[in-house]
Amino acid sequence: MTTGTVPGEVREGHYGAKVTAVEPGGAEFIPLDERHGRPLDLFWTWMSPNLEFATVFVGVISVLYFQQTLWQAVLGIVVGTALGSATQGLLSVRGPVYGVPQMVLSRIGFGFLGNILPAGINSVVAGIGWFAVNSVSGAFALTTLLHLPKLLSLVIVVAAQVVVAFFGHNLVHVFERYAFPVLAVCFLLATVYSLAKADPAAAKGGGGIGGFLLTVGAAFGYAAGWNPYAADYTRYLRPDSDRRAVALWPALGIFISCVVLEVAGAASATIAGGASDNPTAAFTGHLPTVVADLTLLAIAVGAVSANVLNIYSGAMSFLALGIRLPLRLRRAIVAITFGVIGFFLAWSGLSDAGVKYENFLLVISYWIAPWLGVYLTDWYLRRHHRVEGLLFDRRHSPWAGAAAMALGMGLSIWLFSNQTEYHGLVVRSHPGLGDITFEVGFAVAALAYALFFRLQRSGER
Repeated sequence: MTTGTVPGEVREGHYGAKVTAVEPGGAEFIPLDERHGRPLDLFWTWMSPNLEFATVFVGVISVLYFQQTLWQAVLGIVVGTALGSATQGLLSVRGPVYGVPQMVLSRIGFGFLGNILPAGINSVVAGIGWFAVNSVSGAFALTTLLHLPKLLSLVIVVAAQVVVAFFGHNLVHVFERYAFPVLAVCFLLATVYSLAKADPAAAKGGGGIGGFLLTVGAAFGYAAGWNPYAADYTRYLRPDSDRRAVALWPALGIFISCVVLEVAGAASATIAGGASDNPTAAFTGHLPTVVADLTLLAIAVGAVSANVLNIYSGAMSFLALGIRLPLRLRRAIVAITFGVIGFFLAWSGLSDAGVKYENFLLVISYWIAPWLGVYLTDWYLRRHHRVEGLLFDRRHSPWAGAAAMALGMGLSIWLFSNQTEYHGLVVRSHPGLGDITFEVGFAVAALAYALFFRLQRSGER
């Protein structure tokens, strides 16, 4: 690897550390004289987005839907989150070195055309899918707190998210830093009360190993859902930044926030009287009034905190497709477009939110694991080679990456998917198996890519 200037498209305009300025350009290389920030800032950037209700609900579904005891749920949450957090730290390291977003780095193994597969999926999942999921929880919280119509609450939440994402990288980091103490205090209070009132004996379990694997998959899907964004928030750091710190702080931020709130969610599911058509009301129903109101406020703020990253990185992934937009504010314009589309999807998700969220978390892991299998294997195979010239080379079109990812996704989903919309061939015969789609998808994609990489005769190496 090299820490020199990456040849190719360079982001235009002057931005520096300005907070109120709109970030210019799109998914281009960040000039060295524009680099700023500290690795420690990544801790708040990745803590705050997970201090939200979508994180809590991962724990809720582990008990209510996957039929785990409280202690089984805790173990599954820790295992799944540890895996997703570790890969987040690892992926973050490349941002300062190459100065480009995560999905541009994906071009190394997938090529310009092949990268349409992961970048296209992520632009939809991040900019629209995750945006809708978090907007729904924020709208529910505002409705419960202020007794507003759900649609009005949704409009307020979406508007706040789009404004922050429109301004871009620097305001996103600042927003997360200042949101952190508010979110941390509110959710800490809710967590303490939930653990104090939890009744472990009320979670009878019965889901067995299948339910445990579903819990691991959901927890991994939530934590690893941030993986395709990793370098987006480290690419402004100087190339000589401490790599261990760049890896450690994002990993810790995600691991601590996810485990604490998901365990709180699992505990809240054991408290009698928690059922409700409004999931946020169910979570806060057992809390003292003041703590409940603070928690509802934190849920709304947390939704904004998570979604400014989703819109921003969704726009990055869309621009990484290589679509030419001759606009200085191309990223900001794409962010607004994603916000509008995500609003209408969130509107449709205001009903039956629990089942839709369960399915969404599993689907996230279905595509991210095979993508990671290809990306990490390619990183290892090219470890002694300079690769920066491949980032913006439109002639770089290997077939191995997309083929391996498609094989990993197709085979694992066909055989092992276990969600309400589709049951894989093996799961239909052995329903107690649970869901090992992401594990199989990662392994198949990684092995296939190692083979395909040697077969392709591109002469890149």
